[in-house]
Amino acid sequence: MGGKNTIYALFLQLLFLTHPSKTERMAQSGKQSAKRSKPSYFMAILGVTLVLFIVGILGWVVLNSRKLEQVLRESATMNVFINQTTGDNDKDSLLAFVQTHPSVKSYRYIDKEEAKKEWLGQGNEDFNEFIDNMVLPRSVDVNFKSEFADSMHMSSFQNELQQFGFVTEVKFPREVVAKFNLLGKVSLALAILAIVLLALTVILIDNTIRLAMFSNRFLIKTMQMVGATRWFIARPLNLRALINGAISALIAIAAIVIIVFSMENWVPELRALRDTQTLIMLCLIILLIGISITLVSTHRSIIKYLKMKLDDLY
Repeated sequence: MGGKNTIYALFLQLLFLTHPSKTERMAQSGKQSAKRSKPSYFMAILGVTLVLFIVGILGWVVLNSRKLEQVLRESATMNVFINQTTGDNDKDSLLAFVQTHPSVKSYRYIDKEEAKKEWLGQGNEDFNEFIDNMVLPRSVDVNFKSEFADSMHMSSFQNELQQFGFVTEVKFPREVVAKFNLLGKVSLALAILAIVLLALTVILIDNTIRLAMFSNRFLIKTMQMVGATRWFIARPLNLRALINGAISALIAIAAIVIIVFSMENWVPELRALRDTQTLIMLCLIILLIGISITLVSTHRSIIKYLKMKLDDLY
């Protein structure tokens, strides 16, 4: 009877050695997961970087389109011509009205001598006697704030100016101003597209991080089963996620800055649209998105695998 028990014990020991338990298999999987974590992190960084780069470029386009619209609106000039016999008091009253009007951004008074300089500056020949004898109209060039540079406000301002009896003519580029509304619609469409892409960015980054964390599920569960606390398990992974998010964001920011300055060198006119503060704000937003979404997604995955049963990990 004792011999049978000895043989049975040896059989069980042999069975245990040849067929490892789930815990042992999970530990082996955890080791393999740790070995595979570096490539997973690399792919996660690469994926997040590409997504943040696309979002940053679209954000730059949206900001530039709004800046371009603002510059074009503020460059639309209204020409106010006044009678040559207008006295200084009347002229000063007109300039005071223009200066204090809430819709006016800037103005410039052009007298006869200034008009002569502009005539010559436009490439016209210097017929001194002709220029001196001809009547060069005095005028006031008015530029509006971007929010008032539309057909309705400019037409209303034109009617107000015509109340001055010495104002002979008021004109502005109506067709050009009318097209500003189209620029506003384009800017709005780009802003909506940016919001939609931002939502997709959150989803894509979340899926990328969850896929990267999937390879570490056995390592997480193994640490839990040997007695590690939730904070002890999550702390190094969260720290790694924060670093990875920062790396992804910084790479994306560097690529965006290179693209922006390259475009400005290629098209010098774009330099007039550059707003350094806005560009810095865009970079900070990208950095914040990269870090926050990566960190939140990683922590969610950790909690998910900690709550899962052992059999569900396979």
